[in-house]
Amino acid sequence: MGFNCGIIGLPNVGKSTLFNAMTSGRADASNYPFCTIDPNIGVVPIPDRRLDVLAAIYRPARTVPSSMEFVDIAGLVRGASKGEGLGNQFLSHIRDVDAIAHVVRCFDDPNVVHVDGSVDPVRDIGVVETELLLRDVETVEKKRADALKRAKGGEKGSRAEAELYSRLLDHLGAGRPARSVGPLSGEEGLFLRDCHLLTGKPVMYVCNIDDRRGSEEDPRVRSVCAHASHEGARVVVVCAALEAEVAQLPPEESGAFLADFGLAQTGLQKLIHEGHGLLSLVTFFTANTKELHAWTVRQGTPAPKAAGVVHTDFEKGFIRAEIVKFGDLERLGSESAVRDAGLLALEGRDYVIQEGDVAHFRFNV
Repeated sequence: MGFNCGIIGLPNVGKSTLFNAMTSGRADASNYPFCTIDPNIGVVPIPDRRLDVLAAIYRPARTVPSSMEFVDIAGLVRGASKGEGLGNQFLSHIRDVDAIAHVVRCFDDPNVVHVDGSVDPVRDIGVVETELLLRDVETVEKKRADALKRAKGGEKGSRAEAELYSRLLDHLGAGRPARSVGPLSGEEGLFLRDCHLLTGKPVMYVCNIDDRRGSEEDPRVRSVCAHASHEGARVVVVCAALEAEVAQLPPEESGAFLADFGLAQTGLQKLIHEGHGLLSLVTFFTANTKELHAWTVRQGTPAPKAAGVVHTDFEKGFIRAEIVKFGDLERLGSESAVRDAGLLALEGRDYVIQEGDVAHFRFNV
């Protein structure tokens, strides 16, 4: 699995339309609030041109790309943290995702109602973020009360834990998300992760524009970019309606269709690119004549842990990793040519997997 991304936003901003375009799914995209109740989940392969290059070299019986899971979560409204609009149920779904794609409406359409009566993306972002912050405040208050109770009982470390929660409450109370709190010690980081805070998750804003007039030069898009820059978040600009049309086309026609709109890549490709950066992910490959497989791990993953993603036995009995670089394979045309050039590296347990590594793991169980 590449990573798990929750699609959130106000009702009627295009979340389900985008989800359907990304996953070729069948999420209800009706023009009324809360048409999505249970989260829709779709797993899609991650497009990667390197697989085509490697397939031509290794000629595998099958090719398995890495994948990405999208979760279409129902629209949030003011008061969601207090249960408005089934908010308690919907907020709980956000806890289960690794990252958040916050869809923001940047288009006008009199046929699509807006819950607040007008289009103002920064205001809309504020509504959703406020509800997430309020829920996080409730979570941290409970954590602090529990830590103080344990501290009175003499439990070692509980006082420091309660102090962290007090600092975190001040941070949240100032309208700042948990992901921006710091600096934290290693132990404090563990306490924070144990809270599973909604505003602790990395976020990218997805500006849903109108293909007839919307662009990255739209003032509303620029306002979202300015907001994102202030908090160090990422921005992706897509037209969900256009993406839905592209999703219905044969692959050989989609490129020309996108070119007509001045687009070089699909929204899915944009989301994947930004998502990898958001979660600090890298892709490596295993390849032979039986199977070519792309795998996704966090940056900084040591070779034995990466081997364990392929198979648990590989990690348990890890001996070494034989690593060739994709760039060398593409340039020289074969693994044997890479070996002859002295570019195959034998790496031990301390080696950290890099983007584009083609790895063969040696193990003994």
